[in-house]
Amino acid sequence: MKNNIKRLVSIFLVGFALGLPAWAQTGDAVVVYANGPIVTMDESNPEVEALAVKAGKIIAVGRQADLDEKYPSATKVDLEGRSLLPGFIDGHSHFFQAAMIADYTNVSAPPVGPAKDIAGVVETLKEHAAAKPPKPGDWIVGYGYDGASYTDGREMTREDLDKDFPEIPVALIHVSGHGCVLNSAAFKLVGIDADTKTPEGGIIARQKGSNEPAGLIMESAWFGIVFPKLPKPSPEQLLKNLKAAQDHYVANGYTTAQDAPVEPEVLPLYEKAKEKELLFIDLVTFAEQHKFPQMVEDDFGFSREYDRHFRMGGVKIIVDGSPQGKTAYFTKPFLNGGPDGEKDYRGEFITGQEEMNKIFKLAHENDLQVLSHVNGDAAIDMLLTAHKSAGAPKGKRPVAVHCQFIRPDQIKQFTEHGVLASFFTNHAFFWGDVHVENLGRERAFFLSPLKTARAEGMRMTNHSDFLVTPLDPMFILWTAVNRVSRSGRVIGPEERVSPAEGLKALTIDGAHQYFEEDMKGTLEPGKLADMVILDGNPLTVDPMKIKDIKVVETIKEGKTVYRR
Repeated sequence: MKNNIKRLVSIFLVGFALGLPAWAQTGDAVVVYANGPIVTMDESNPEVEALAVKAGKIIAVGRQADLDEKYPSATKVDLEGRSLLPGFIDGHSHFFQAAMIADYTNVSAPPVGPAKDIAGVVETLKEHAAAKPPKPGDWIVGYGYDGASYTDGREMTREDLDKDFPEIPVALIHVSGHGCVLNSAAFKLVGIDADTKTPEGGIIARQKGSNEPAGLIMESAWFGIVFPKLPKPSPEQLLKNLKAAQDHYVANGYTTAQDAPVEPEVLPLYEKAKEKELLFIDLVTFAEQHKFPQMVEDDFGFSREYDRHFRMGGVKIIVDGSPQGKTAYFTKPFLNGGPDGEKDYRGEFITGQEEMNKIFKLAHENDLQVLSHVNGDAAIDMLLTAHKSAGAPKGKRPVAVHCQFIRPDQIKQFTEHGVLASFFTNHAFFWGDVHVENLGRERAFFLSPLKTARAEGMRMTNHSDFLVTPLDPMFILWTAVNRVSRSGRVIGPEERVSPAEGLKALTIDGAHQYFEEDMKGTLEPGKLADMVILDGNPLTVDPMKIKDIKVVETIKEGKTVYRR
């Protein structure tokens, strides 16, 4: 995979020289792109010879001879056979995490990271500590921890870490973002011991024959107890890191990004970023559910219009957990028990039905969008119940984020009630084999069923859930088209889609998800000149080579914001 996270961290730290060409600095100049496939994603006019841009917008598409005649003094951009597409629109990720991880170490399993097993995780941590010796009071934090993908076949424990880190607190953030593994020093600092009760909706794995915490913490125990106590960069450093975070998104061809949910302490940083005009791509954010009612009462400033590339469009609810972490909420149990050996385990909900109903009602009354993190089918049932309890008004476009194990009957209800899905086909590669083991073939093979959903008339996006998987949109497209797992198994061959169908989820349907289809998502006159140049055409290459296509240049409103 081209975007392994270790290289991405380097991008965060180093950045790049923008080097805008002269035409990008003069908004009144006309620029004509030609001599390469121009994939418009406009079904009525899918491919054109040339495209003209002026003042940040597309002003014409058509035959090259016609545009050359119409704009004889235009600056010409020779695509040299490369492909021009609409800029990619992020269906769901955690933008701010790109600004957070500069001092963390990557303990992901290959091909994203270096750790094949538990010993490899420890060795990676030791290398990090040697390269950057922790000072008194420092933590060592790793990200991408994934017990299901290491060869040991078990979760790490505190003892695995204590031997080499007896005094330095260590936290390994679960790849799902819904948990961690701690060593003994970290348990002491966060205040979890044998007497700590497991909070409702949470997991504190215990040592066998004891009530002592074993190492793994998930869901509400993570969000409520551990996460608030992890060390975080200073506000000044985070503000500085916003440039590097955007650099990473545009290096992957994104011109619109998402951050959801936005924690309350992050909001002042985004306000400062607006004041200083630090954002150069569009960022759509969604409020954290517990602060949402007060923000509505205080007239925070939710909007569908951007203010210096920033807007807050609504609220995100965390309904359940992670399927690979065995904390997603299902109507039928996992085949092999829960994360701590629980029998007949179906996962748990994190947010109750009554609270969800209240949030949906408040959001719909104020014409604000609701994103709901739902993985298991029982959690998806809760979303539908909440939407219906609020009257299921048309045109609100609530989004089921991940929506991985939706049932066929739920797909029909989504279409009927105007609910959108933001699917997550990267799971087919990273955890498809794990899902077959945990859930069985029938459920696992219906993971993120783009083909069936589109046949039923659903609108959908597809996403990375970064940092959970790499941002790379060509890898996302590859997983949607091929659905190949780590072992080479096809996870649900009947749910594979064509490259054209897969691209819709990254472009025009992404714009639709954000109520921005009139300004983004296709290359049509009157829309923003948000575009990406690729070194291959995903519609014509061998489907198994789609993931090898690279971003050459990213253009936001007519200006080059990334060039490889």
